[in-house]
Amino acid sequence: MRRRLILSILAVVLVVVAVFGISLVIVESRTIENSTKENVRSEAVRLVSTVESRLVAGERVTEESIGVTTSKDRYVRYIRVELPGRRPIEVGDKPSGEVVESRQTGAHGERITVQASRSAVRAEVGRTLLIILAVALLAVIAAAVLAVRQAHRVAAPLTDLAETAERLGSGDPRPRHRRYGVPELDRVADVLDGSADRIGRMLTAERRLAADASHQLRTPLTALSMRLEEIIAMAEGDEPEDRAVVKEEATIALAQVERLTDVVQRLLTNSRDPRTGSAVGFDLDEVVKQQIEEWKPAYRSAGRAIVRSGKTGLRAVGTPGAVAQVLATLIENSLMHGAGTVALRTRVTGNQVVVEVTDEGPGVDEALGSRVFERTVSGHNSTGLGLAVARDLAEADGGRLELLQQLPPVFALFLSREAADLDASGTG
Repeated sequence: MRRRLILSILAVVLVVVAVFGISLVIVESRTIENSTKENVRSEAVRLVSTVESRLVAGERVTEESIGVTTSKDRYVRYIRVELPGRRPIEVGDKPSGEVVESRQTGAHGERITVQASRSAVRAEVGRTLLIILAVALLAVIAAAVLAVRQAHRVAAPLTDLAETAERLGSGDPRPRHRRYGVPELDRVADVLDGSADRIGRMLTAERRLAADASHQLRTPLTALSMRLEEIIAMAEGDEPEDRAVVKEEATIALAQVERLTDVVQRLLTNSRDPRTGSAVGFDLDEVVKQQIEEWKPAYRSAGRAIVRSGKTGLRAVGTPGAVAQVLATLIENSLMHGAGTVALRTRVTGNQVVVEVTDEGPGVDEALGSRVFERTVSGHNSTGLGLAVARDLAEADGGRLELLQQLPPVFALFLSREAADLDASGTG
C-alpha cells in the first residue's frame, strides 16, 4: 500500500510539473524572443534620434558622442551607423547565422542597423529551461519526501489497526485506545475499541456463567445425591413403609431435579440479560419448608438441627426457584462454615417480607463485613462465588440480600410483598 500511495502522489506531481513546466518554457521562450526584438528596435530608434539631434546641432557624430555600445544590452551584438558621405560607424562583431535585426532611417538620410544573434536568444532560453528543470526536480524530490511521510502516516495506522483486529480474533479483547489524527482511521479505531469492549464483556459473562453454574449446581447436586443415597438405603427393605419412604424420597429427588433444571435455565437467562426476571407471586412458606426438608438429612448427619420460626402465611413476589437457590446457598454456608442450630425466621417489614438465616457459629470476619458478597472474597478458603451469585439472583427479581449482623451471623433476604397479601393484612 505504501508503494502504491507513493507512486500515486509522484505521478500526480510529475503530471502537474510537466504541464506547468512545458507551459512555462513556452511562455518564457516567447517572452525572451519578444524582449530581444523590442530591445533591438528600441536601440535603433534611440540611435536615430540621437544622430538627428547631433546633425541638427552641427555636431560631429562619433561613437562616443552618440553613446553607441553593445555592452548595455545582453542581446545586442552589432550596431552600424551610416551617414551620407561619411564612413560608417560599426560597433561590435557582426553575428553569423540567424539574427534579429532592426533598421531605422532618419530624416537626413542616416541609416541605423542594430542586430542581435539568435544563438544568444537560444542560450538565454536554454538557461531559463535549466532553471525550470532544476525547480521541477526540487519539486519532485520534495513531493517524494512528502509522499513517503504521508504514506507512512496512513499505512502505519492501518498496520496497527490490522494488528488490533488480529488480537481481537486471537482472543485478546483489550482495547488499545490509540488515535491517529485522521478522522476516518480514528473512526475505525473507535469501532474496534467498541468491539473489544463488547467482546470483553461477552467473555467475562461466559466465564462468569461457567463459574456460577459450577458453583450453583453443586448445592442441588449435593442434596440430590443425599436423597438418592437414602432411596437406595430404603430400597433395600421389603416393608411397605419402606416402599412408601422410597416413593417419598424419589418424589423429593424429582423435585430437586426440576429445581436444578430451573437453576440452569436461570443462569443461562442471566448470562444473556441479568435484568431479565420471571417474578411472580408465590407462597413463601412452601419454599422455606421445601428447603428445610431438603437439608434436614445433611444436618442430621452432621449432628445439627435446622428449624424455622416467625410469621407464616406470607406471599412474596419473585422467582420461586431463585429464592430457593438463595436460601440453599445460605443454608449450605451455615452447614459448611457455621455451627449449632440453623434457624430460618420469616417476618414482615413495611411492604417487604424478610427471611433471616442465622446460626451459632463464629460469624463473619470483621475484616470482611459486607465484602462477603463480592466475587472471589471468602473468609474460609472457598470459591467466594456463592453469596455473590445469591445476591445477583435476589436482585434480578427486585429483592436484595444483606448481612444484618456479623456475630452471630444473620443474613436476610428481602422480597417484595404480594399486593393481595398486603390487602389481606391491612397495613401489614
